[in-house]
Amino acid sequence: MEQEVIDRIRKTLADHPILLFMKGSPDFPMCGFSAQSVAALRALGAEFDHVNILQEPELREALKVFSSWPTFPQLYVKGELIGGCDITVEMYNTGELKQVIEKAVAG
Repeated sequence: MEQEVIDRIRKTLADHPILLFMKGSPDFPMCGFSAQSVAALRALGAEFDHVNILQEPELREALKVFSSWPTFPQLYVKGELIGGCDITVEMYNTGELKQVIEKAVAG
């Protein structure tokens, strides 16, 4: 069962250049960390997709193993884990997130 979920994670990442695994949705985040990550992405005008991990407990657990990252949200760009809220906000503040997103969208 877990391999099926891992395969689904890989496919979802391949299908979405900028993807936020979060609690809730961008319009209705269910935790402050997810809200902060959404705010950083929206401030950059980034087009991104999301997955509400609260709706899929098996996905939430599999993601922790897949990413070796125990918390949410988890931001991925071009299939690569960028990090959680602290890293996303830090990268936003330094301008690095803008560069990563622009590079992902351009190429």
